[in-house]
Amino acid sequence: MAIRTAVNRALTAITALPTAAALTDGNLTLLTTATASSSSTLSFTSSINSTYNSYLFKFINIHPSGTNRFQFNGSIDAGSNYNVTKTTTVFIAGMREDGADNALTYQTGDDHAQQTSFQDLMAYGNQDADNDHSLNGTLQLFNPSSTTFVKHFIAITQGNIDTNYSVQTFVAGYFNNTNDIDAIRFQMSSGNMDSGTIKMYGVGPKQS
Repeated sequence: MAIRTAVNRALTAITALPTAAALTDGNLTLLTTATASSSSTLSFTSSINSTYNSYLFKFINIHPSGTNRFQFNGSIDAGSNYNVTKTTTVFIAGMREDGADNALTYQTGDDHAQQTSFQDLMAYGNQDADNDHSLNGTLQLFNPSSTTFVKHFIAITQGNIDTNYSVQTFVAGYFNNTNDIDAIRFQMSSGNMDSGTIKMYGVGPKQS
């Protein structure tokens, strides 16, 4: 039986619905799941290639063992080194639990200008081992296998910091390299992640 929809005020018949495979191919395909358990790092060293135009990393309840910050870096040698040059911009929106203070600021001290060090994905303060201080969010990496263009990324995270602020951190930037970005590592600035999960998805249809 055909389903009729209005397109520009004309009725168009849909004779078949898309398959589950087609829906998956056009949206998110789960590729890898990494779970922290007193882990110093969570690294993704496979499946980042030319199969998809972009890759999405989803952070679920990343919890530190002590007072530090969640951060990341990329690799061009399958994870042997994580020191790719990058430029970033960082800003935050925050509110204290008691409502006594709030902030919407550009974080000059947290951005990078052609630096190879790890980029913080939580700014304005530190997470700590309190149960309120888990972190959630996403990072999307675009065209990691391009040999023509730099590799852009956008991250948004939400968590509490050590002053009992609820903080949303926005990070945008690029790896200034035309080699493949073929691995990504996440870690705390010191110590371990005692729990949490990161899922990596391929975004959009597979490349032909």
